[in-house]
Amino acid sequence: MAGHGVAVSGNVSPFADAREWLSLEDPHEHRTWLFDVTFLASAWTCIFGAGCPGTDAEPAPQLMLGCCSHGAYIADEHDLAHVRQMTAELDADLWQHHRDPADALWQDSDGWWRTQVVDGACVFANRASHPAGAGCAFHLLAQRTGRRPMDTKPEICWQAPLRREDHETVTGHVYTMVREWELRDWGGPDTDVSWWCTSEPQAHIGHRPVYLALRGELTAICGAEIYDQLRSGLDERATSAQVLPHPVARRRER
Repeated sequence: MAGHGVAVSGNVSPFADAREWLSLEDPHEHRTWLFDVTFLASAWTCIFGAGCPGTDAEPAPQLMLGCCSHGAYIADEHDLAHVRQMTAELDADLWQHHRDPADALWQDSDGWWRTQVVDGACVFANRASHPAGAGCAFHLLAQRTGRRPMDTKPEICWQAPLRREDHETVTGHVYTMVREWELRDWGGPDTDVSWWCTSEPQAHIGHRPVYLALRGELTAICGAEIYDQLRSGLDERATSAQVLPHPVARRRER
């Protein structure tokens, strides 16, 4: 069964960052899916290479580093094995900083595996000076081999700006939130990420809502059955203009 928050019909919430959610009960697990439809119905789109200033302290769109400046966290052992496998497929034509796969990752003091940072960005981020151009080496690998970029990249890289959070109750029921990554998720005012695209007007210029543009990513996160229900619900509500606009859109209106 699907549920949702209060329907909005022209009234703007007094809360600057108010969100509307849609809940779906998983028919196969003790799990409730909670989707941030305020973001999923928004016009956000990735602007890598199209004016994205990057996430460093100073805007640098000419470097075309996007959100790769700080390297990537590896989600779990499965993700770690996958990244190592994909790294072994890379060559110097695809990867500017080509090296032994064992030297591409490191483990921090908290036990998290991360990609190395080389010259101010992820080791897998090619610069504009590379013959293959700026961008992720794993993305180029996908293009060469006929795969989707999400099939070759680390989990966090293909999911962003989507964020999945699992919250388990004492009874074992799981509430899984699927929402946008926000600047506060990187540490808020004290973070070393200075800019984040989902909260900036220049990235809310897409021609399709996020739930359609990121269909593959959402399906990989929640499964085809749940995604179909999500899309059906959002298609219906978008047609009747009953989705709370994204905070960026509300700021524009004010």
